[in-house]
Amino acid sequence: MLSRLTSRFTTPGKLRHKGIMGMNQRNHSYIGRYNDRSKYPLVDDKLKTKIIAEAAGATVPKLIGVIRNQADVRSIHDIVKDWPGFVIKPAQGSGGKGILVITSHKDGVYTKPSGATIGKEDVERHISNALAGLFSLGGKNDVAVVENLIKFDDCFEGFSYEGVPDVRIIVFKGYPVMAMMRCSTAASDGKANLHQGAVGVGLDIATGKAIRAVQFDQPITHHPDTGKDLATLQVPHWERLLVLASSAWEMTGLGYMGTDMVLDKEEGPMVLELNARPGLAIQIANGAGLLPRLQHIETLGMPANYPTPEQRVAYSAKQFGAKALF
Repeated sequence: MLSRLTSRFTTPGKLRHKGIMGMNQRNHSYIGRYNDRSKYPLVDDKLKTKIIAEAAGATVPKLIGVIRNQADVRSIHDIVKDWPGFVIKPAQGSGGKGILVITSHKDGVYTKPSGATIGKEDVERHISNALAGLFSLGGKNDVAVVENLIKFDDCFEGFSYEGVPDVRIIVFKGYPVMAMMRCSTAASDGKANLHQGAVGVGLDIATGKAIRAVQFDQPITHHPDTGKDLATLQVPHWERLLVLASSAWEMTGLGYMGTDMVLDKEEGPMVLELNARPGLAIQIANGAGLLPRLQHIETLGMPANYPTPEQRVAYSAKQFGAKALF
């Protein structure tokens, strides 16, 4: 990551000047210092994340079923028979690995967002690989989670291709400090993962408006598949999304995390995942470093009456919004 950023900003000195945080500093100064390892299972396991999010009053994608062992793999076809579209993901997967998105199915033929089709055996093989830990953290045995397919809001038409865009917000000590939208492309096979070719659109933390956009770490102005002008992107319900992200601190007790959320056409803002080790590409999407914002929050200390999520959102918007920074 740091080498890619170095190529973008030319020298290590320019990196430091822009406040770019590297992997080692992230791991030592923020993840290691502010994240109690005993709390990792709350976010490393998507089933546990779903439970704590629902308990906190957050909306999450509807759970269709869970496949826990090899003997139950073939039951997937009965599990999804009444669900036109669905997603299969490993509970402990990372980096978008092992996510199978199905938009429709009939007579044992399953259609992916690209229009490509796979058969029953392909779906079963995917689940078997998930159970074996092929996609999971540490390669440990896992379970396969089956969720309802999210129907993304019409306002994002053209900003994402063959997949649902999601919003990643970095939250530090309960304060949202940086945000981006990840928009799927043909290269990313409908998945909102930057390493696989999704577009990252940096967002003004105060307004949810686009700041800049990148694909494969290179600046772009238009979506590579739809031609949509990415500068026109503005995320609706922005304050609600920020409050939802901010409240993840109370949900988990993790000081430094990434919150991934989506806007469903019918259900509104939803918590998709929480991440105790969020990547650093969000800095490239925003053209700015995390360090000055994190260090500012550290200077605030821990008052006896800690601000509410709403108060923390208002503070971050004022402190880190585009108008405040430029």
